Amino acid sequence: MKRNKLLKYLRDNSCEFLREGGRHSWWHNPKLNKRSAVPRHREIKDFLAIKICKDLCIPPIK
Repeated sequence: MKRNKLLKYLRDNSCEFLREGGRHSWWHNPKLNKRSAVPRHREIKDFLAIKICKDLCIPPIK
């Protein structure tokens, strides 16, 4: 899955960009106070995208 598609999905589900880390971007779900790291690769494996959604407590991306 393309990173841009995942980031758009996170924004559409009320998640916000928090900060840039060393090799990851940190995203935050302010409603539930959850956060997760998103790697800065062009392609993100599907199981990792599902895990990120699970960490942020949003429905898994398809």
